[in-house]
Amino acid sequence: MSKPSIGDQELSLLHYLAESKNSSVGEVATGYGEPRGLARSTVLTMMERLRSKGYLRRKQVQGMFRYSASTGPAEAMRTAVGSFVEKTLSGSVSPFVAWMSERGEVSDDELAELKALVNQLQSRRKES
Repeated sequence: MSKPSIGDQELSLLHYLAESKNSSVGEVATGYGEPRGLARSTVLTMMERLRSKGYLRRKQVQGMFRYSASTGPAEAMRTAVGSFVEKTLSGSVSPFVAWMSERGEVSDDELAELKALVNQLQSRRKES
């Protein structure tokens, strides 16, 4: 079963926690929350929400909870994209691909990655 999707702010916090391993709520409130104008209680709520969704784990060390990412932000992003495709695009990626082609702002690296993904999809179809 996949994990619940998360919002933009939670994804941003997950990125922060993936980089700063084993952080306390106070450390995250100072390093992540303060620059964004978030109260410590808001940071704690977000961290606990991420923990309940399975993206964070916590461990008590010397009487203090330390939080770390149980999965990387990439998994959270895949879940969010999957949810967007299913709920907003009715399961079809075609509208998204059409938007990308109209936008025309795809870097060479992104284009190479997209081509590799298409090749991977074609290989899977041939196997089945």
